[in-house]
Amino acid sequence: MRAVEEAGALALLVTHGPDVRYLSGFTGSSGAIALLGGRATLFTDGRYAEQARAEAAGLRVVIDKRPPEMQAVEWLASLGGRPCAYDPGRTTVESLERMKKAVPGRLRRGFFVPMDGPVAGLRQIKDDEEVARLRRACAVGCGLFASVLEYVTRSATETQVAAQLEFMARLAGAEAMSFETIVASGERSALPHGRATSARLPERGFVTLDFGVVVDGYCSDMTRTVHLGRATEREWEVYHSVLEAQQVAIAAVRAGVRCADVDEAARSVLRRVGLEKEFAHSTGHGVGLEIHEGPRIAAGQEQMLEAGMVITIEPGAYLAGRPASAVPERGRSRQRCLRSNGDAAGEDGFGVRIEDMLLVTRSGCEVLTDASPKDWIEL
Repeated sequence: MRAVEEAGALALLVTHGPDVRYLSGFTGSSGAIALLGGRATLFTDGRYAEQARAEAAGLRVVIDKRPPEMQAVEWLASLGGRPCAYDPGRTTVESLERMKKAVPGRLRRGFFVPMDGPVAGLRQIKDDEEVARLRRACAVGCGLFASVLEYVTRSATETQVAAQLEFMARLAGAEAMSFETIVASGERSALPHGRATSARLPERGFVTLDFGVVVDGYCSDMTRTVHLGRATEREWEVYHSVLEAQQVAIAAVRAGVRCADVDEAARSVLRRVGLEKEFAHSTGHGVGLEIHEGPRIAAGQEQMLEAGMVITIEPGAYLAGRPASAVPERGRSRQRCLRSNGDAAGEDGFGVRIEDMLLVTRSGCEVLTDASPKDWIEL
């Protein structure tokens, strides 16, 4: 509560589901926590009465028909919990107005104090149990990639590959997928977030698989890109440039390094071979109870990495179609191969992304998805 007090508040209201779970262990879909003077109370409704008492051991649990955040606000107001900090990034304008109405008029003015990410900051540093859960999620993900490759065939559609992967995930013990599975093939591999469609996998071209699973509440996230048929030299070179960018960025990860510097490590490799403009997203993000958490590994991010953070490193290159004159012949130099450009037909567009999850340590990092190889795969 020290940070809350430093923000000028006496109490804290937590309504975001993952934050509630982090503080209490409660996994229900409807809950709020109020903290005041060293006291923490979980509010929920009758659907979760037994579950809340079992999961939130040590916390006072209040069951009521009303929305939990309304219960929490009324309780804080009755005890003089003013001012009360809340997370504006997780609270809608409508919810805030509704909560204000739950406060007596004489207390309403100045009752709520915005405080950015009061729990999110704590969640960035994982303890041993959290790391163990993340390891299990990553192990399941790595096993899925090895198993799904036999279904990546020219007779399959993207949705069929995604469905098979998600079916196997459930059989392997996943509670859910971390996000909607991405299977993007052929020209669609040039879409950084190309959700699986009914498109049939191409006779020749890249297939990007980006997926994650939830195990014990914690997410995994990984991307592998494989090639169907014989690749052009350009495709081979782009793949290995992205792989080099990822390896250089991973080598830069350790406690005390700026997030922006890790991003620049990846970007500098792609800049050297003329692919920087084809890398249109950040290099990585934190992962935990949610698939996207802090820190953000991107340009301009001054935050320092700390031991215990779990992040992704996921550079990519996404190229539009190239004219026939730009398609490199075998034996052309690497530099010319990567700098060819144009818009006419001749070579289909394609994309490559390679992503791993890492545990930041004092001296470097541990790749949690290292069990899944990133060597060139041509099916």
